[in-house]
Amino acid sequence: MSDTLLLLVLTLDATLRVAAPLVLVAMAGLFSERSGVVDIGLEGKMLAGAFAAAATAAVTGSAWLGLLVAVAVSAALALLHGLACITYRGNQVVSGVAVNILAAGLTVVLGIAWFDQGGQTPPLGQAARFAPIELPLADLLHDVPVIGHLYHELLSGHNLLVYVALASVPATWWVVYRTRFGLRLRAVGETPAAVDTAGVSVEWLRYRAVLITGALCGVAGAYLSTAQSAGFVRDMTAGKGYIALAALIFGKWRPVPAFLACLLFGFLDAVATRLQGVEIPGYGQAPVALIQALPYALTVVLLAGFIGKAVAPKAIGVPYVKER
Repeated sequence: MSDTLLLLVLTLDATLRVAAPLVLVAMAGLFSERSGVVDIGLEGKMLAGAFAAAATAAVTGSAWLGLLVAVAVSAALALLHGLACITYRGNQVVSGVAVNILAAGLTVVLGIAWFDQGGQTPPLGQAARFAPIELPLADLLHDVPVIGHLYHELLSGHNLLVYVALASVPATWWVVYRTRFGLRLRAVGETPAAVDTAGVSVEWLRYRAVLITGALCGVAGAYLSTAQSAGFVRDMTAGKGYIALAALIFGKWRPVPAFLACLLFGFLDAVATRLQGVEIPGYGQAPVALIQALPYALTVVLLAGFIGKAVAPKAIGVPYVKER
């Protein structure tokens, strides 16, 4: 394999790893927002899931148990958001921000109280993490020119949650566009009164949507702390929930365009990582902070320049009041 092709394959490989949590959270937000519930709290639910997964895995030594607890904790926060927004018709943006603040503070407080390591969890051993998976025939095809290298280096060798993230895109598309639940979900985000008139509970539909959102955010959080990393560190989501929400909006609340937007950010982040330490002629090494900010800035510029107008579901952010 030539050096150029190898560099490209390794960059694309890193793209999938970086984009995996973004894809999961973007698909999570799609369910909530398609049902008419604004979810700024994606970041907080992912952060809480990351802490729950790492803390559980550190105590029990089981990554799978950590994943289950992460999903449960994130779903509980999603229900809290749903209770405030759906049942009590509170401001959805304020509720989402409150979830983010609660998760950011509580994960640090509990981390200090339980592990006394400055808000971090103890480093996880291999048994408490999701290990890379070698796909069938990956080793045999390794020496096959181009195709074998792509299969071995790019497609194989990821942990299970990366493949779950990739599978979540067609699964979300099928649920939203090919099932009765998806039809009702889209309808309740546009004209909830019509759904209510048809005898379908608007509240129950929205609660199911936010529960799915919470579950997927929990998986994304578990990926960060028990697959991509070997433990939890404070604020380890680093704005990924907001980036995923931006990707969802730029993707016009559709699964495939949102997925492509997440891949774009992942690619730019992977490129920025490889630019660190590179000498710029006449300047020297670029500042690390500038390189780290590059993917965020370029993502906004590129998507804002090419996406066009994004039209949200008509009933998004509007509490539904049943007519008597």
